[in-house]
This record gives sequence, structure tokens and C-alpha cells, in this order.
Amino acid sequence: MPFLNLGLCKPIVQAIEELGYTAPTPIQKQAIPIILSGKDLIATAQTGTGKTAAFVLPILEAFNKERTLRGKRIRALILTPTRELAVQVAANVEQYSKHLNLSSLAVYGGVDSEVQKQRLIEGIDILVATPGRLLDLSHQRALHFDELEVLVLDEADRMVDMGFVDDIYKIIERLPKARQNLLFSATMTDDVRSIAYDFSDSKMSNPAVEISTSPKASTTPNINQWLITVDKDTKSALLSHLINDQQWDQALIFIEKKHGAAKLVAQLAKRGIEADAIHGDKSQAMREKILADFKSGKLKYLVATGVAARGLDIGELSRVVNYDLPFKPEEYIHRIGRTGRAGSTGEAVSFVAMGDFKNLCAIESRLDHIIERKEIEGFPVRKVVPISILNYVRKSKAPN
Repeated sequence: MPFLNLGLCKPIVQAIEELGYTAPTPIQKQAIPIILSGKDLIATAQTGTGKTAAFVLPILEAFNKERTLRGKRIRALILTPTRELAVQVAANVEQYSKHLNLSSLAVYGGVDSEVQKQRLIEGIDILVATPGRLLDLSHQRALHFDELEVLVLDEADRMVDMGFVDDIYKIIERLPKARQNLLFSATMTDDVRSIAYDFSDSKMSNPAVEISTSPKASTTPNINQWLITVDKDTKSALLSHLINDQQWDQALIFIEKKHGAAKLVAQLAKRGIEADAIHGDKSQAMREKILADFKSGKLKYLVATGVAARGLDIGELSRVVNYDLPFKPEEYIHRIGRTGRAGSTGEAVSFVAMGDFKNLCAIESRLDHIIERKEIEGFPVRKVVPISILNYVRKSKAPN
């Protein structure tokens, strides 16, 4: 099915064809007609399925009309959990709307707000924002919501995980009730579902449509997943060995702690491997430069804390490494979803220590299959990790 058949105008189709889009993905096929009809939408879709275009393209189509935009007003608000994702979504909006007379802007913390406030003075058609910076700008009366037509919550489950629920409700309270509501989430937890129904409550006579393109074992078959059992004190040496021995051209390496990221970069440097790290303590300018270097290939190895798992869009990423295994199975899926995108093949490598056994069981139960284990010569394991139990049920809750 070509994009024209979904009800998109030629300027939009021309823009996405210039980006190499040939046919809509499943989430785009389902979501675009629903959004164009004006209905509220609750969509469950994994990272890498084309969900950004699924909500941006119909918004552009709906806004592609002559209309005078008043100062400090916005027509569509797209809320994202991280600065990186805000920047990426705004870049997509700009690319898709290149042949349209529509304005867009990303606002997020970590940078001077004055430039953002100046851009808002004339009004913006589509605003992409992180919750904290949006509330700051609202409190400073740098923008008003009385002409808002569409609200999008992107990566809603991630916003819940990062503690943005209160901010989301504060924002919703400021918005006009007559609006279209679109929620996209990789997983549909009870907390996300509660937000979904609360934020679409303004149109009870026109209930939200629910769609899902996320099966239970929701990782792409294009990703070659394997793991190595390892003792914690040999992790950095093992990583260095793999990079050199297997001649890895590129790797996005996920680690849990910010101080651990800096330490790992230093350890790799001692072994002659140039890497850099991205985490919440680095300035936005530094983060953007590091990401640009990684995307261009200038930087081959990027160490990232989990906060960056959904904010990175690197195209044909060769490989993801879980240096630290995440606690939640959904987080594992989000992380490895950075590779094997848009039909490309990818590789996901996980380091698993004895203390990760319960997490591994939960992940493999979620995937409904055992992840292949490999042994690396020269790295014997002192603390052996047992074979996983697929029907394992975790008894204790995740730590705060």
C-alpha cells in the first residue's frame, strides 16, 4: 500500500520518499487513517517500527491548511521522556514537513531557555517537549495552550518509569478539553493504561481506538542475540577482547551507573580503545556532539546509561552490548531494539554475571526462548551462572 492511499498529500509523500520510505509499516497503516479521522488513539508499538511517522504524518496532513497562528500558541504538543528523543522527533518533523509551510520546535532542559522562548513568540505549529522544560516555559508564560488541537504522549511507559506521571497530569490540566489525544507506548502497563484513559477522558462520547503491533516476544528476528557468562571483575577486559578479537566496527554499550560509564571509558582507553560516554550529567551540547560523532562513525564505541535507550536513533547500528543486564525485560527489549532496524541485521550481546541470574530468567521468559550462550577462550568463569528457567516468576519487586 503506497502512502498516498493512506490519505496523505503529495508534498508529504514526496518528503518521505526522498528519505527512502517506500511503503508504510504496520503501525503506520493502522494509525494514520485513525488519526486522520480525528479519533483518539492508544497504540502499543515497539521502538524501530516507524511509530514517529505514524503520528507525525497525519498531524502534518491535518495542519496543511491556511491558518493564522497567534503568538505564543501551539497547535500540536508531542511530549517525550528524554532530550535525545525530543531532538530526534523534532528532526523527523522537520524532514517530513520540508515541503509544507509549517513550523516546529523542540524544547528541553540542559540548555538556555531564552532561545526557545524567542522562537515561541511568533507561535509554533508543532512543539516537541520534555515535561520539565514545558512546565517551566508555561510558568514563565512563554507559551499558552488555548489553541492546542493535538496532544501526543510518546514513549508513555518510559515517562512512567522516569517518574514523569505528576508532570504529565499537571500539563494535561492546562490543556483545552476539546483536543485529539494520541498515546504511543512500547508496553501497556497498568500505569500507562490509567494515563491513557485519563487523558482521553475529555471525549468520552468518542472513545479512544486501541491498536497494537507488539507481540509478546517483541524482538525483531533480524537481531542475533547471544550472551556470555562472566565474573564482574573481568567485564571490561572481556569487552576489550571482543572489540579487538572480533574487530567490531561499532557498538552501543549499555551500563547502569553514570560513574560506571566514565570508569569503563577510562578502562577501554588504557587498552587503546577510544570510546565516549553519554549520560544525564553531561551538558546537552556535549551529548549532541558525542551522538553526532557516533552517528557519523567518527566515534566507534559509545557507552550509555539506560536513560538513552529510547532516545537514540542511529540508523543501521551494527551492535548493542548489555554490559550490565537490565532489571526489566522490557528494558532489554528497548535496548536491543536500537539495532536490527528497518530490515537491517543486528547483533545483541549481553554480559551475564551470577547476580544477574534472576534478571536473565525474567528476560528469557518474556522472550519465550533461551538466549544462546557462548564461551570465550581465556575468560573462564569462577561463579557459574545456571541455565535459565523459562517459567521463572520473580517474587520480589524491583528496587526503587
